Amino acid sequence: MLKPYLDTGKIVNTHGIKGEVKLEPWCNDAEMFQNITYLYLDSRGETTLKIERARMQKNMVILKFKGIDTMNDAEKLKNKVVYANRQDIPMEEGEYFIQDLIGIQVLDADSGRLYGTLCNVSQTGANDVYHVRFSNGKEQLIPAIPQVVLEINPQEEKMLIHPLEGLFENDEI
Repeated sequence: MLKPYLDTGKIVNTHGIKGEVKLEPWCNDAEMFQNITYLYLDSRGETTLKIERARMQKNMVILKFKGIDTMNDAEKLKNKVVYANRQDIPMEEGEYFIQDLIGIQVLDADSGRLYGTLCNVSQTGANDVYHVRFSNGKEQLIPAIPQVVLEINPQEEKMLIHPLEGLFENDEI
């Protein structure tokens, strides 16, 4: 089951004296914070923070929340993880949250053979790299390119791949 609230960053510091905070974003597109209205201080969506404004500053997001108007108010949010409702985050067809991919089964598209589970994703710039942990505990990297990754279905917790020749050595599987 996909989590309704996703951890999207951590408030690392205050910014100025008017209640703004610096957020370290944990997402590909930090500008998404400019397009959502609410963040939450828990993974159940019970403690709501309404975003009044958001702007980028280098690799951080500067956020101003309604009701947080002083540096002292903002200081109380320091080191807090913030969550977003997945319904509030616009996604393109074929885009997935990394959190939804971790733990899914990686299967051969032709034979149905189970290779292992996806345990990590590295973002390299050119393309993502998926880390697959085999049943023997070894980890293998696969490029997240259309020639290798044929289908991803987080709801069914599976990924179908067609490994390029030589990608997996027989003694590693």
